[in-house]
Amino acid sequence: MKLFITGIGTEVGKTVCSAILTKYFNADYWKPVQSGDLHFSDSMKIQNWVGENVVIHLETYRLQLAASPHQSAAEEGISITINDFQLPETQNNLIVEGAGGLMVPLNDTEFMIDLIEKLNIPAALVVRNYLGCINHSLLSILALNQRKINLKYLILNGNFPPDTEKIICKNIQPETEIIRIPNIENLTRENIENITEQLTKIG
Repeated sequence: MKLFITGIGTEVGKTVCSAILTKYFNADYWKPVQSGDLHFSDSMKIQNWVGENVVIHLETYRLQLAASPHQSAAEEGISITINDFQLPETQNNLIVEGAGGLMVPLNDTEFMIDLIEKLNIPAALVVRNYLGCINHSLLSILALNQRKINLKYLILNGNFPPDTEKIICKNIQPETEIIRIPNIENLTRENIENITEQLTKIG
């Protein structure tokens, strides 16, 4: 099982959800591009939350500036193309975490959604409740459908008003599974483990 974790925007909890799914599936983890926060990168957070035994594959790009990858790369005189990325070789399950949402640019013409398409693996879309999340969710689902990318999981991260959840869930394909992850007050290894154990069976 290989899965690409994307989100409807930034700061929706992709890394927390990636940690939970990495733990749940006993998977390896790979972050293709890390922009900024190199002192406490997403790979480091995963190791912290999942445990020392998790296999973490090296990022293809580690960029200093906390910005869109195309901007961070330009600051360092680097040019990113999607052909620079290859799935890590592993016999294990693999969780891949993108940067930001689907239309985050890697360069002037290629976006995160192009990387998902190139890697040719199913996607999980992380949704968090905020004003505008319905619009961002439906546009993201529409974009994935247009590219014929398999949306394997819709991850509802945190609490949602019933009317918001209903609209978003009505617009996914019947085969897309819904994963509900409760709000986590303190991000500790123990809490991540507890949430993982509470998840109902995921296909």
